[in-house]
Amino acid sequence: MKLRYVSSKDFYLISPLLDEWWGGRKMTYMLPKLFFDHFQDTSLIMEKNGQIIGFLIGFLSQTKQREAYIHFVGVHPLFRKNKAGQQLYNEFFKLVMQHGCQTVRCITSPVNTGSIQFHKKMGFEIENGDKIVNGVHVTANYDGENKDRVLFVKRLGLEE
Repeated sequence: MKLRYVSSKDFYLISPLLDEWWGGRKMTYMLPKLFFDHFQDTSLIMEKNGQIIGFLIGFLSQTKQREAYIHFVGVHPLFRKNKAGQQLYNEFFKLVMQHGCQTVRCITSPVNTGSIQFHKKMGFEIENGDKIVNGVHVTANYDGENKDRVLFVKRLGLEE
């Protein structure tokens, strides 16, 4: 497997894969082309035999200088047990630490239990929310009315 930075043209390769990789859920609206144009230095593609099997779209916070944010990650369903996601995250951690970041944040939907477990395994902590859903702290209406989210934070360099 090979890691590389995203390019603008990758939008046209990844966009058609999103709904398929999420089992038919409509996801393309969450990843507009601007991410491929403006966050190339902190966003990654994983390939195997020339085919995209995973990607991570992340960026350095403009507001909080020592923080980075992971906006969207996708791994082909057949490669989810091959540590592809873990490799993408670990490379992102290295990249943002080179820019002085000490904290990485991301979110997921409370129904995405696989994502919640993955982030916990990667060393993320769940931030306290204003309610608990299935034993998990959730921030109500985070992304708008009835769009609750699980907020994650990871402190970099603590376990290395």
